[in-house]
Amino acid sequence: MAFPAPIWLAVQEELLGSIEPEEDYGSRSCFDGFTDEALFETFHLSRPCIAFITEAVRVRLKSAAFKRSPLPADVMLMAALNYYAHGLFTPAVQQKVPPVSLTTALSAVSGVIAGMSDVFISFPLTVEARSRTASKIQELCGISDVLGVLAPAHFKIRASPYDKPSFKSFINVMGYTSVVSQFICDCEGNILSVEKCCVGSTFEQELWDSSFKGREVEEDLHGAFWFIGGKGYKLSKHVLTPVSEPMSVRDVRFNEAHAKMDKVMQKMLWSMKTRFRCLQQLGFAEETSLNKKSNIIKACSVLHNIAKKFSVPLPPAAGKEELPYPGKPYSAPMEINHEALRARQELIDRNFPNC
Repeated sequence: MAFPAPIWLAVQEELLGSIEPEEDYGSRSCFDGFTDEALFETFHLSRPCIAFITEAVRVRLKSAAFKRSPLPADVMLMAALNYYAHGLFTPAVQQKVPPVSLTTALSAVSGVIAGMSDVFISFPLTVEARSRTASKIQELCGISDVLGVLAPAHFKIRASPYDKPSFKSFINVMGYTSVVSQFICDCEGNILSVEKCCVGSTFEQELWDSSFKGREVEEDLHGAFWFIGGKGYKLSKHVLTPVSEPMSVRDVRFNEAHAKMDKVMQKMLWSMKTRFRCLQQLGFAEETSLNKKSNIIKACSVLHNIAKKFSVPLPPAAGKEELPYPGKPYSAPMEINHEALRARQELIDRNFPNC
């Protein structure tokens, strides 16, 4: 969810107000050499946003691995942000960072920013936060008691066709090789949760069942709320799927409202891939080593939320827009949860009375 102003300012004060000067970080930043226009073109972020991220990363870059690095924190961050924005290191950054340090900086910074998700990816945990989130969603689509939209997000990767079993495991229902993560967002496109990094053939229901957030939700740890989910999920007491065979005007109106929320998730993922073009092609991956891909996905998720808070515009879209992922239902019919079926119908009758 979007951070309330007092919380965000408190985080900013904590990050920026208690930082001691470091020997490898002078009064000037490597970003100072860019004009505002060049800065946005190179990193797809604004100067105030980058300044905030730089200070946040400096606080976290205290590990032994970082202390052994000859590069200042801002230079390491510059390399990573450039890669996130373009999916490669552009000449403007290659001239400033030794080639042998580029991938090392990317790996280190991605791990650090991914670790910042505990601060900048905020799930509504209090009664007030949940009520506020659900109220905004109801204002948008008319469905009450919904905390967010749940969906798998697929990111293209390259896999070797010579290793046939591994290659096939990466192929999703759209026919391309990918890794998949589980996302939850609110009605404003703020990321509330991101988990997992699995091969593209993974069923979304499997992602949900094995995720920390999925187990918490289904065990009622977040209250009696719903999450909008597509046809790849089974209807449960907390996952609200569309009516597969609408029989009434109410059902049709509910499906339209459901689709409206699903488009919020589609727009959010499109925005992420437009700003952070590395997500359009994550390079080569092996099934047994997805941690680096996971860190990049989560780091871009953190930066997405920060960029939204700073109202940073999107860069011009590059390439063709991806088709929405249709979902991957189980090959065998899912067991019908009659209790959840009744609860969904009661929700429909309550929110969409006959005109």
